[in-house]
Amino acid sequence: MRVAALAEPDDFEGWRDAARGLAAEGVPPDAVVWQVGDVPADLFAGTPDPPPAAAPSPGFSVPRAFLDVARTVVQARDPERFALLYAALDRLRREPKLMEDAADPLVRRLDTIAKSVRRDVHKMRAFVRFREVSDDEGSRYVAFFEPEHHIVRGNAAFFVNRFASMRWSILTPEVSIHWDGTTLSEGPGAERGDAPAGDPIEEVWKTYYRSIFNPARVKVGAMLREMPRKYWKNMPETALVPELLAGAQARESGMIETARTAEIGDNAQAAWEALRDEARGCTRCHLYKCATQTVFGEGPVAATMMFVGEQPGDQEDLAGRPFVGPAGQMFNRALAEAGITREEAYVTNSVKHFKFEQRGKRRIHAKPDTGEINACRWWIEQERMLLRPRVTVALGATAARSLFGKTMTIGASRGRAMTLPDGGEAWITVHPSYLLRLPDPALAQVEYGRFVEDLKQAHAALAAA
Repeated sequence: MRVAALAEPDDFEGWRDAARGLAAEGVPPDAVVWQVGDVPADLFAGTPDPPPAAAPSPGFSVPRAFLDVARTVVQARDPERFALLYAALDRLRREPKLMEDAADPLVRRLDTIAKSVRRDVHKMRAFVRFREVSDDEGSRYVAFFEPEHHIVRGNAAFFVNRFASMRWSILTPEVSIHWDGTTLSEGPGAERGDAPAGDPIEEVWKTYYRSIFNPARVKVGAMLREMPRKYWKNMPETALVPELLAGAQARESGMIETARTAEIGDNAQAAWEALRDEARGCTRCHLYKCATQTVFGEGPVAATMMFVGEQPGDQEDLAGRPFVGPAGQMFNRALAEAGITREEAYVTNSVKHFKFEQRGKRRIHAKPDTGEINACRWWIEQERMLLRPRVTVALGATAARSLFGKTMTIGASRGRAMTLPDGGEAWITVHPSYLLRLPDPALAQVEYGRFVEDLKQAHAALAAA
């Protein structure tokens, strides 16, 4: 009996190296015992074999689909996962198309395990809630989560990319991960009591959650399937759920009774005001330290058209309103020529604080970086969730990156409707400040005409929707 020892319960690289060596030697699956660390998986298996010496490659390759499944399955808590994967690897040498046979019992078993891991990954991303604490270096955000599988290391990159400019820690019973803004590190497991119980922002968040809770759309069974009760104790808003559910029927009846006379948008307006007030104290990235104030979006919450720019400029930073400087004046003129009134649209920015370089008495605009854009995406997502605009126009590459979550080329994307990750319709065009920077007046006039046509197209799409 051969014993293969892995360093960690999610050690994909270790499993792959061991499996490759065992397969090269022709060791059958039933002659291998897999174990993690020094803990034997089989009392009679003996001591782990030393790592096999490097051997010439037997020229055996596997489909990418198998490697993708293996990377996921290794993170499962199923004690048979390593053996099942090695059994599949052994069969792939004789059955190259094994992974295409969805009816095969082994393939079905691996697929079921992989789906369970992916669900757990999704729940971690959805249900982690950070609380702010202070240390010698300033603010740090700490969360506690209890995963069902060994997904913490594999899921770390998501949180690094999403909260790149924050210092944060995610504590779990098995392992903890920490990000200092530059380096990701691991630590020992923790208990729930090691994480903070709450912070001042939670009260604002609870007010916001209470204001957007819609009893008419509550489906308790579906909610519990997607958000099991085990995660409720980690999230501040779930403390409100029993109370809100208890009053849901009465609130729904009241909403129906007053629907004919109530002013449209009352609830959304209150939620938007709570969101705006929370944003005034935003410290999600370092830009708040030098900016005068948060510049939040403005416009009717019932707006069907949203315009997203890059960031506030010098005049916007001082006034506290978006698009009031030279670029804003050009934007207003182009809107009018496109048949759109500023008052009917909602106008906001990807980044809510002014980033600049000081040159004497002047503050010169500096382009936001990826971390700053990602840190501010939360606000854009909340604005879109509240307004649910039928058409969103991204003004410039920064706005497009914020909305789509990836780099978008204006030249390749311009002039056509595109679908956002949340399902909304979006159009991409240049930022008005681009037109102001063009040195050639003739070229500037041509590009301005194209900009107006882009706005007309987006407005026409709104009318056709």
